Amino acid sequence: MKMDEIRKMSVEDLNARLEELRVELFNLRFQKSKNLLDRPDRLRIVRREIARINTFLNAKEVR
Repeated sequence: MKMDEIRKMSVEDLNARLEELRVELFNLRFQKSKNLLDRPDRLRIVRREIARINTFLNAKEVR
């Protein structure tokens, strides 16, 4: 998800997406611990997407 897509979403949608990503990250970490992870790069992608959303939400909060 790019920043342009994030800017177009409402705060409620972003919070819902953030929750989905956190659950996905939890599941990916669990799979990694069991050596069942088929796409190791997905961990990095999900973490970065969480960071992007958090950054946008924090910037919106300051304004």
